[in-house]
Amino acid sequence: MAVQGDTRADAHGESGDRRSYTHREILKIMSGLLLALMTSMISTSVVGTALPTVVGEFNAQDQLAWVTGASLLTLTASTPLWGKLSDLFGRKWMFQLSLLVFIAGSILAGMSQSVGMLVFARALQGVGTGGISALTQVILGDVVMPRERGRYSGYIGVVFGVSTVGGPLLGGFIVDAPLLGWRWTFYMCVPFAVAAFAVVQRMLRYEYEARDARIDWWGAFAITGCASAVMVLLSFGGHEFAWNSGWTYALGGAAVLLLAFAVLVERHVAEPILPPRLFRDRTFVLAGGASLLVGLALYGAMTYLPQYFQIVKGMSPTMSGVMTIPLVLSLLLSAVTSGRVVVRTGRWKVFPVAGLLLICAGSALLSLMRPDSSGWMIGFDIALLGTGFGFSMQMLILAAQNAAQRRDMAVATSGVSFFRNLGGAVGVAALGAILTNRVEGEIAAMLAAARLRVPQGAHDLALGTPEAVRELSPALQHVVVESFTHAMQSVFLACVPLAAVGFFAVVYLRELPLRSAGGGTADAG
Repeated sequence: MAVQGDTRADAHGESGDRRSYTHREILKIMSGLLLALMTSMISTSVVGTALPTVVGEFNAQDQLAWVTGASLLTLTASTPLWGKLSDLFGRKWMFQLSLLVFIAGSILAGMSQSVGMLVFARALQGVGTGGISALTQVILGDVVMPRERGRYSGYIGVVFGVSTVGGPLLGGFIVDAPLLGWRWTFYMCVPFAVAAFAVVQRMLRYEYEARDARIDWWGAFAITGCASAVMVLLSFGGHEFAWNSGWTYALGGAAVLLLAFAVLVERHVAEPILPPRLFRDRTFVLAGGASLLVGLALYGAMTYLPQYFQIVKGMSPTMSGVMTIPLVLSLLLSAVTSGRVVVRTGRWKVFPVAGLLLICAGSALLSLMRPDSSGWMIGFDIALLGTGFGFSMQMLILAAQNAAQRRDMAVATSGVSFFRNLGGAVGVAALGAILTNRVEGEIAAMLAAARLRVPQGAHDLALGTPEAVRELSPALQHVVVESFTHAMQSVFLACVPLAAVGFFAVVYLRELPLRSAGGGTADAG
């Protein structure tokens, strides 16, 4: 960073040099970042309510998991790479490059003529989204000291929540609109991304001095390869191939070997993507682990709640989006409130602790959902979950940024984001496996007990197309709805112990005082 002003050392013995920005200047910078972040996050969630229609048009119900997982996989794998590239080539240029990649992926997705082309386009979208989400946090860390960061990180939490939860509502409206259709769930992102590019070009004017260093290509290969192998295994194990099969052992073995290779490479290269010294920092390890579990619960809830509303409750795509509004509002309120309290008091640990407790409680209550559960009760349960997400997501990133040395701020930020995205990707895959296996088992058992005959392909239709469920006979419809309800209960029940592990991780975080513009801070001890 090219700087002016204070040159005192911070708590880690590094130069604390950085230019001081006014609140108005920071808001200008944030305007472009938030617009880009909202656009990319909406693209991840907006297609959820459109997927049954999309794969139905391509006659590819059995490949729905590929369309869902492609963007999450590349988003997860690329997140740490963007942080390192921004260290080498500058924040602004890498941020704009990620926007261009996202725009290209969105256009290709809307133009798709086959499921293979759509999967490729979604993967390209994910690469761009990984850069946008990671670099938004990195740039915020560059221009705002940790003590003041809560005020602005609350805005990011709001954007993340509104995008993640408002996406299904928007997607349902687009799919239901007679003059639009599912392709516009991809096209609608393009003008907003172009506008974000223009705003970033105009507003993002802080100085950053790029470093002359080498890119860790072997580390990039090992980290992305390991994440990809795990994702493919969890996405398709037990469905496309048996768990006890050559594919399972090959992918599992590849993941282990690539992980070992990544550790070896990162210990010896000059500019590692994820420096091993980060994993000697207790705050980074605990914050990253808790973020992984928060991401699992968040993406799991947002992927499978619309299916509950559409299949079990028989709602339209638009109404299933409306039902997620309590999550939006609670996440928005809790993110803003926690950010402002941190700015005033400098105390942050209470929020992730309370947040993980609320995620545990919300998941446990959602595991009790029935076909006749009232909308008010479901809304309350979802609001608990949203409040937990709002309290925890940005505070975990803030904790890692505050504990990291200045030179590691970008990689620490993108590292925690990587673990949250990895949790989301793994969660969607693993919870999807639970859902599919439980539904198939329940349907088979209930059909055998009732001695019902099933039309050809009825099982696949029940899992992939809500409209098909409503067209079944009352007896078959009862079987599908009850089976799906039991499966959804298992999905949310599985989130409870995982969120409990996250709770114990944040309990053991040290509450280091937040650095402020006035200089360093004492060690928490």
